[in-house]
Amino acid sequence: MSTSEFAPWEDPEAKPLIRFQNVVKRFGSFTAIHSLSLDIYEREFFALLGPSGCGKTTMMRMLAGFENPTEGQIELAGKDIAGVPPNKRAVNMMFQSYALFPHLTVWDNIAFGLRRDKMSKTELEARVEEMLKLTRLEKFARRKPHQISGGQRQRVALARSLAKAPKLLLLDEPLGALDKKLRQDTQFELMDIQEKTGTTFVIVTHDQEEAMTVASRVAVMDEGRLMQVATPDKIYESPNSVYVADFIGDVNIIEGRASGAGDDTYRVDWSEGQPPLTATSSTEFDKGQTCHLAIRPEKVTISAEKPADASNAVQGKVHDIAYLGNLSTYYVELSSGQIIKAQTANTRRIARRDFTWEDPVWLSWTATAGVLLAS
Repeated sequence: MSTSEFAPWEDPEAKPLIRFQNVVKRFGSFTAIHSLSLDIYEREFFALLGPSGCGKTTMMRMLAGFENPTEGQIELAGKDIAGVPPNKRAVNMMFQSYALFPHLTVWDNIAFGLRRDKMSKTELEARVEEMLKLTRLEKFARRKPHQISGGQRQRVALARSLAKAPKLLLLDEPLGALDKKLRQDTQFELMDIQEKTGTTFVIVTHDQEEAMTVASRVAVMDEGRLMQVATPDKIYESPNSVYVADFIGDVNIIEGRASGAGDDTYRVDWSEGQPPLTATSSTEFDKGQTCHLAIRPEKVTISAEKPADASNAVQGKVHDIAYLGNLSTYYVELSSGQIIKAQTANTRRIARRDFTWEDPVWLSWTATAGVLLAS
């Protein structure tokens, strides 16, 4: 599902499935959530992303019904859900630990919630088989949780959560226990399942790569506040603050003072003895205003000679090299002591590197490569 065809948040007529309105949550004298407002739409795969203690799990627990807001309200499908007990909400939650019953088979684990709802035997069997097929677990139906792998247990927990066809599924760090390779595979499975069922998924994660991979939109949180809510590409390419730029992916942050230099173009004075930088921005900066230029390492070109026509070029020497197989990141130290990272794709299979430690190099980038931020 490409974002271009699915963007209910851009439609003023679209009604959100979930609406947080000025929600405050306090625990004693500690405020975990500060007057937070947020809309999440049907069929979204929405990610709450942030470091530990930023309030993302508190938001999820309020949606699930384990906590109530201190102030403000939370609506689900247009109804205020404050005071509605967890088992009476059209919401299911998948826990990080999966919380499977060890003594029950995979089949019975999935059937557990349906049995409690007194579903007829025929309907129940059909629904469990449908869930097994959806999560590709048919072969493991008679096994117990300890007889299957971590990735398979994760799928059982997902199948059990989806069996009751909730309007909303909450996933709390669902892939945290899986190794990197399996986690990547499972991310695509989750997206596939979410699309097939049409259920709205809200995932809580501190793993930026995970949020950027699975989500239709991401909410970056810090200390109980929403810093930015946008599609993954906007969060990456157009962060609205140094915090978001720094939290998502790898970035160079250069602090300086801005002064206007024509249409949406600014001169950035940033370091004694270094030529000023040129950057474009639709945000207005006053003359001499402190600014931060955020540039992704892959947008910085490294070369042995000074490029003739670059808007921005600085000289330094290679301080460190991180070789990641498909990419090499060069940490280049400027005469001021500042380190700037440049990344190159290793497209050819060669044993030697273009640059090595202590080599003098030039770094260059275009005026539009970075984002000029006020804070």
